[in-house]
Amino acid sequence: MPLSNRLAAEFLGTLWLVLGGCGSAVIAAAFPNVGIGLVGVSFAFGLTVLTMAYAIGHVSGCHLNPAVSIGLVLGGRFKGGDFIPYVVAQVAGAIAGAAVLYLIASGKAGFDLQGGFASNGYDAHSPGGYSLTAALVCEFVMTFFFLIVILGATDERAPSGFAPIAIGLGLTLIHLISIPVTNTSVNPARSTGPALFVGGWALSQLWLFWVAPLLGGACAGLVYRVLSGERSKAAGIEGPAGKSALPKTHG
Repeated sequence: MPLSNRLAAEFLGTLWLVLGGCGSAVIAAAFPNVGIGLVGVSFAFGLTVLTMAYAIGHVSGCHLNPAVSIGLVLGGRFKGGDFIPYVVAQVAGAIAGAAVLYLIASGKAGFDLQGGFASNGYDAHSPGGYSLTAALVCEFVMTFFFLIVILGATDERAPSGFAPIAIGLGLTLIHLISIPVTNTSVNPARSTGPALFVGGWALSQLWLFWVAPLLGGACAGLVYRVLSGERSKAAGIEGPAGKSALPKTHG
């Protein structure tokens, strides 16, 4: 698949991730009487990845996340030369998704970006008031296990065709655990889109939501490669790997 097609798919997929996931938090989480709450937001993020995995997994591998891409590079599932272009497309898609969300959300009287706009944060900007250390550990560990799920579910020895379900539910579980801690990132692109609109504190704390997920994803790629005894397949695989069945994916 030409790189241009794959980058377009990553752009659209990450746009959908931010619009669907962050949109559920901004628009629907606390809607009077019928708000979807923390559980609903968690499932919304999982469903964005699951649906895009089936939609574009065969095109780009459906990474939608720089931490996923780096994990796949170090896990031998993705060509290192495509890492930067993928990250650029993912961040651009996240910004576009945040822009669409802003246009929708700001149509309601009283809308205020200082409500957070689903940005990630720690200390005073953590939903539960969790510290910088707690946020750093949480984001690292959650991203690490997210990549372990992705690499395992897309392994060529895993049951064929079920990877998107495992990955989507994995992301749902991660949100159920960590929304109170950081509002859940595990994805630098997802964090960047809303932070650019909020500015101020969101931008000053954005570094953590690049550093921790990238480190977690990188470590998982190395660990899974040893754990599974895999050799590098990057030369012939554009996405996470596996049987031809659907995705080669993530989120």
